[in-house]
Amino acid sequence: MIRSSFATLLLGAALLSPAGAQTADPSAAPATAPAAIAPASTPAPTSAPLQAPTARDAQPGSTANPTAAPAANMPTTASPTGAPTTGAGSLGGIQSTNIFEVKPDASADPGYTEQNNAQRGRVQPGNNAPIWREVNSGKPGYSSLPHSQAPEAGILIQKFTQYPGSMFTTAGEAWRQTRNNWLIPYGGALMLIVLVAILLFYFAKGPIKVHGKPTGRLIERFTYFERACHWVNAIAFCILAISGIVMAFGKFFALPIMGGQIFGPITWVLKTIHNFVGPAFVVSLIVMFFAFVRDNFPDKSDWIWIRKGGGLFTGQHVPAGRFNAGEKLVFWGGVLFLGVFVSLSGLFLDHLLPVGEYTRGNMQIAHLVHAVATILMMCMIMGHIYLGTFGMNGAYRAMKTGYVDETWAREHHELWYDDIKAGKIPAQRTPDPSVAKTPTRPARA
Repeated sequence: MIRSSFATLLLGAALLSPAGAQTADPSAAPATAPAAIAPASTPAPTSAPLQAPTARDAQPGSTANPTAAPAANMPTTASPTGAPTTGAGSLGGIQSTNIFEVKPDASADPGYTEQNNAQRGRVQPGNNAPIWREVNSGKPGYSSLPHSQAPEAGILIQKFTQYPGSMFTTAGEAWRQTRNNWLIPYGGALMLIVLVAILLFYFAKGPIKVHGKPTGRLIERFTYFERACHWVNAIAFCILAISGIVMAFGKFFALPIMGGQIFGPITWVLKTIHNFVGPAFVVSLIVMFFAFVRDNFPDKSDWIWIRKGGGLFTGQHVPAGRFNAGEKLVFWGGVLFLGVFVSLSGLFLDHLLPVGEYTRGNMQIAHLVHAVATILMMCMIMGHIYLGTFGMNGAYRAMKTGYVDETWAREHHELWYDDIKAGKIPAQRTPDPSVAKTPTRPARA
């Protein structure tokens, strides 16, 4: 205890001694001549020593002189220029500054939002907010590229916007949030739900069968032209659907299995095929619309079919024309309505539409429209594919050969069969000598 008190007295005496207080007077010269350690051949420096921190760096309530020397208890070191430097963290005459004590704030200056980068630099050196605000504004800068070829060459970052399901942020980030947070998870979930529902229905009910025995008398349901339009459209749709699913969801189920070295090239090939098959799909969609529109206009029998659910759950066939209400919904909802959005957005993404500018914002909107319409269209066509293949006996044969048995036509499309039996519609629509030799008109019994 005595030794501790004695040490404290010695430390206080040293601090109060003339040697320890030699730097208290800012006008007093240092006790030693630091310039003496410089070589004799070196000329005396002509520049002033480093300035001390200004008054704004002082703590609140301080009245220290901006040019005042450091406190007496701060150690002094000699610099090559002869000016004493202070502080334990000083290095080569450079003093450190606490970034949390830099004043004033930018918002404290009047009109700070209108400041350019040079003006802001005088208030807060290193604050480049004005230049980044201009970059994020979406206003084009100078570019030597013509506007017709590169309409966004002078825009580095898109302006702030908000897409459905995204935050208010730059357009590119908003598009990414909408795609990754909404379209991919919920679109994929919707497609899985439809697929599982179809499988459950198949295992619970099985395929829709024909109850009567075949008569051997055939009726031409589809002409060669109609079947050609349908198959071209169906093949193109399957290619686009598979490639689109891989591009949108492949990283979740294919990438972990294949690895990036295989998945990357495969995706690139599928994307290229997707871009070239898309226009062919659009053309086949237009041709198929005009080929089948005549028999797809709604009538009063369609309401009865919808009210009874087409007999899918009861097992009883509901009278229908050449196309029932379910097929008409697929035609008008999938082929026409969704087909228009899928086709126009896809052609725009392929840069094949002669209207509009191919900017990033327009491409992002086109992609969102294309994705939503495509997912809904695939969900609708999945049910159509199911009923046209293994979900209904005889349906695939009708599109493959063009002919159905009289019994099949009577049970599934009774109103259409009645018109054929009454002579309103020919049972053989295509003039074919080889087919004309066999009886095709149903018996009137």
